[in-house]
Amino acid sequence: MTRLEVRAPAGLGEIREGDDLARLIGDLVAPLEAGDILVVTSKIVSKAEGRMREAADREAAITEETVRVVATREHPGGTTRIVENRLGIVAAAAGVDASNTPDGTILLLPLDPDASARALAAALRIRFGVDVGVVISDTLGRPWRIGQTDAAIGAAGLHVTDDLRGGVDAQGRPLTVTQAAVADEIAAAADLVKGKTSGCPVAVVSGLGRLVGPLDLPGARSLVRTGPSDMFARGSREAYEDGYADGLAGSRGRRAPDT
Repeated sequence: MTRLEVRAPAGLGEIREGDDLARLIGDLVAPLEAGDILVVTSKIVSKAEGRMREAADREAAITEETVRVVATREHPGGTTRIVENRLGIVAAAAGVDASNTPDGTILLLPLDPDASARALAAALRIRFGVDVGVVISDTLGRPWRIGQTDAAIGAAGLHVTDDLRGGVDAQGRPLTVTQAAVADEIAAAADLVKGKTSGCPVAVVSGLGRLVGPLDLPGARSLVRTGPSDMFARGSREAYEDGYADGLAGSRGRRAPDT
């Protein structure tokens, strides 16, 4: 029988720029056991790293974090921009967020969530003398699905996918595409316990020690699908407009045959 346990201790308190997250989180979750996985909300990492801006700078911050616009939609409340940010993540507003942050401020995502996760995992492994993994999570929307769920934007010390390709299913049939995004599943499971409004930004997941490994395993950046493998690089309206413009340009460039 497989047993999974997730706990989210309270009492971390408000995180400020320069705080020693590894020490504060270690005090909160002690003791840790070999194979435990820490799930840390990206907001407290951003706060500790000083990724806070004035709320008045929100639109400029979104623009600065954007490397590619996927789609934009006007609505009564303003404009929603779905973009690829500098981390390769496709999200609304480039991940810039005003929730769970002091009034009049916004938070940008950590500069390098995988590096932040590695630093936390390394410090916690030294403190507790056991191998643990770390996931840094953030809330993302999903194409074709209502609502949001937490996903891994940073990871260290664990396998972020459970690659079953080359194996067989319960009926003995070969598995050719099955690659479970376990880091995302861990982030989502932890969010069921942490919640969005409970003030518990850290959870400990126990029972998945088989996924914990060296600190140099590929991080959450390896889960991002952009470039040639991205089948949905543009919104439907934007793709139509691009195709229409290309068609017009092509027709103008063709010279009528001589008669």
